[in-house]
Amino acid sequence: MIFKNKFKSLSMLEAQKNIEKNKNILILDVRTNEEYNFGHIPNSINVPLNIILTAQSLNIEKDAEIYVYCHSGARSRSASERLSDLGYENITNIGGILNWPGKIQK
Repeated sequence: MIFKNKFKSLSMLEAQKNIEKNKNILILDVRTNEEYNFGHIPNSINVPLNIILTAQSLNIEKDAEIYVYCHSGARSRSASERLSDLGYENITNIGGILNWPGKIQK
């Protein structure tokens, strides 16, 4: 059986434009707490990948629009797959913060 990704992918530039227009987008940073504290996308929430991979549920609405990122893109893909498996319907993998064109919050 072949499974298609149940989530979308978007460039960081497009993600930044969408985030500026829509303040309801939930931005998840799936890096470690230490990485998050070093610098993150403004208004993002830190939920490390290991938490997402082992979670049976998260305190997030299933139909929330969620953008997921990490350092380079590998962990955000894994997190997006897991969130989709948990029943989240509107997941977008925006890749790694290395490509974020905007300000970084510390």
